[in-house]
Amino acid sequence: MTFCQWNGNCVFSKQKTQFLYIMKGQIGVTTENIFPVIKQFLYSDHEIFLRELVANAVDATSKIKALASTGEYKGELGELKVSVELDESAKTLKITDRGIGMTAEEVDKYINQIAFSSAGEFLEKYKDQASGIIGHFGLGFYSAFMVSTKVTIESLSYREGAKPVFWSCDGSPEFEMGECKKEDRGTVITLYLDSDSDEFAHKERISALLNKYCKFMPFPVEFDGKVVNSVEPIWTKAPSELKEEDYINFYHALYPMEEDPMFYIHLNVDYPFTLTGVLYFPKIKERMAIDKNKIQLYCNQMFVTDHVDNIVPDFLTLLHGVIDSPDIPLNVSRSYLQSDANVKKISTYITKKVSDRLEEIFKEQRETYEQKWDNIKLFIEYGMLSDEKFCERAMEFALLKDTEGKYYSIEEYRKSIEENQKDKDGKLVFLYATNPEEQYTSIKAAKDLGYNVLLMDCELDAHFVGLLEQKIENSRFARVDSDAAANLIPKQDEVKPEMSDDDKKALSELFKAALPTGTEWEIEPANLGENAEPVLITQNEFMRRWREMSSIGGGMNFYGSLPESYTVKVNMENPVIGKIWADKENTGDTLHQVVDLALLSKGLLKGKDLAEFIARSEELLKN
Repeated sequence: MTFCQWNGNCVFSKQKTQFLYIMKGQIGVTTENIFPVIKQFLYSDHEIFLRELVANAVDATSKIKALASTGEYKGELGELKVSVELDESAKTLKITDRGIGMTAEEVDKYINQIAFSSAGEFLEKYKDQASGIIGHFGLGFYSAFMVSTKVTIESLSYREGAKPVFWSCDGSPEFEMGECKKEDRGTVITLYLDSDSDEFAHKERISALLNKYCKFMPFPVEFDGKVVNSVEPIWTKAPSELKEEDYINFYHALYPMEEDPMFYIHLNVDYPFTLTGVLYFPKIKERMAIDKNKIQLYCNQMFVTDHVDNIVPDFLTLLHGVIDSPDIPLNVSRSYLQSDANVKKISTYITKKVSDRLEEIFKEQRETYEQKWDNIKLFIEYGMLSDEKFCERAMEFALLKDTEGKYYSIEEYRKSIEENQKDKDGKLVFLYATNPEEQYTSIKAAKDLGYNVLLMDCELDAHFVGLLEQKIENSRFARVDSDAAANLIPKQDEVKPEMSDDDKKALSELFKAALPTGTEWEIEPANLGENAEPVLITQNEFMRRWREMSSIGGGMNFYGSLPESYTVKVNMENPVIGKIWADKENTGDTLHQVVDLALLSKGLLKGKDLAEFIARSEELLKN
């Protein structure tokens, strides 16, 4: 009697066992070292074995359901579930399903011939009924040998008249196969865990792995008397079937300790590729305290990875959520993504879907959008800086916020300042502050001139203002403290004090002597008006911006390595400066006082210099 043929020889054994008969042979492999390769190199992490075996069990269950739906299987389906049992003392792990089962011929074809996938054949034949089949490569079963000294299979096919089959292998190319006494349809795989894999002989470890990989499997997965996958994967439903609370509840099921998300985006496309999922904009608790790798990739509800860099554009990896696609190509271990045309199409689709959703909220729920802008601003700016197509779309729904707390679209704001904030060259000047408290004096001075000041306090704003300068024709951005208020938007050429070179040198030496060492100071005489501050300290807009860009990445790092430099504008029209300059040999404490006040206003007066300023001020008050 011959069940199968492998390598041209089948060897029957007469040894007595609990099984009806035993036959011996060699697994058909292309190299005698296939098992060491599987054990060491096929899978990046040994814990993957459990995912693969449960996935195979779910596939078998999906197949019997598909056959029943076509009428090809007319028997009772019964309870369709997958059970996982661990015997901690015996160090055995069982995975049981009531799926399609296997005949001896099928065991020979799909187990003894490595990489001959039954899922691939079944999918081709029943593609309309079995879209949820996970496996394609036929190598998943052999991941069991990464953690086991021996693996056994007991299986009974759904086919009428099928005999139950037993298979056993100790991790070598040698196997045993025969008939057993299994009475119910389906398959039981038993792993005898090796000593190097003791970690998997503990219920807590198995429970954690099942929760990680099998939380959304389409059939119940039971372990230790509990169903692991009790949370319903809402991305499998149509958006019309779901309410706001369904999305929020699902988010908290994924991320139990997180606050409610800002927005969500439901992905649902079936052509030219299949992709479903839900993405969330999380609330950022601290600026730049962002967790990447929070988007989980699934293949037909089986967890694959949370590293989705090739699928999701980099700026959108800041989002949280789930994407599920059978069309994302995986290598044989299902652990890494391969870049192909489908992946690029999916990436483009996700970007467009996010853009559409944000624009929809902006147009239809403007008030809500503004309320949440401060929490999503970082995402939007990051996207605009890193993705040109997203940037084009986002120019319509990105917001600007002024120091009064009012929000504008970019075009709305441009129109609002168009009349009053053009300089003598016809350039539109956008004034902005990064810290309203520290820059209060400068903000007030600008407002007194009728100017509006934006608040640009995001970590990426140094980069972002540069982008806007490129996108908004004939415009420039200037921080509100980068110059005297009157010079921020010059309406005419600046009139500078008439001074000889010698006087300029003397002025420079006089004031540098009163300034802290270790910083580069450029002394510049200026006419700022008799009521303006005697000394004004400024930083070149572009040098400062380059330094900020360098500090968070991007820009020219050369600027980040340069020492801090400031321009010290000495207001020659101020009466106090007039007195100092008239009697520069006897300036006393007055010079130090006006310089320290300017330093203090910029947050540059620290340590010993600050202490001396306080002591000097107290003495001046006494006098």
